[in-house]
Amino acid sequence: MTARSVLASALLGEDPPELPVAHLVHLAGLFGVNENRARVALSRMVAAGEATTDGAGRYRLAGHLLERQDRQRASRVGTTGPWTGRWSLVVVVVPVSAADVRTVRRRQLLRARLGELREGVWVRPDNLPLELAGLADHEVVVGSADLDVDGVRLVNRLWDLDGWSARARALAEELDRLEPRDPAMLAAGFELSAEVLRHLQDDPLLPAELVPATWAGAVLRARYDRWDASYRQVLADWGRRRLR
Repeated sequence: MTARSVLASALLGEDPPELPVAHLVHLAGLFGVNENRARVALSRMVAAGEATTDGAGRYRLAGHLLERQDRQRASRVGTTGPWTGRWSLVVVVVPVSAADVRTVRRRQLLRARLGELREGVWVRPDNLPLELAGLADHEVVVGSADLDVDGVRLVNRLWDLDGWSARARALAEELDRLEPRDPAMLAAGFELSAEVLRHLQDDPLLPAELVPATWAGAVLRARYDRWDASYRQVLADWGRRRLR
């Protein structure tokens, strides 16, 4: 992991998302990042608007990373609303634009947990409010509709549900094998934690009516909550010893 990814992941895992610089430096050291590199990475994050500092040795997430933490928190909880049977639609109405603009727009639509029905047309069940941060009103038309489709078949076309669920079960098994016990497993646990949280962010958070009976979302979330509580205790004990 790069210095920035270690530091960003550490802050993303905190609520509120801030830590003292000494803790961040020691944590980066678990991954072979020396103090100078860690401090340079923190300065670059501040310059890029990804973090702020109070001038007294504490750093806090900002900008798009703070937005990412909100999404990460919602993904970890996995709360969904009732499904009315209707579908939310987002239609891109701007002309063909530069490749980098299309890439950013696509990323924003995926973050909203929409699936691409066909080019420029994105849909999902209406059990979640649409969060279209970053998309201007003139770029898209947003609406809802009753679609005369087999809902289960459609969501399996839009998302690889079997693949996601299989990976979720594999990650739950990895959590079982890597029980937090002592500081020797902190680095490996840190990487595994980041991988679980990334995977949960890819959960489309579909209504129960549309996911298979073997859906592993709840299994992974429950297992991770227990594992994370133990991991954070080991991490806190290690941090206190290092900062004495």
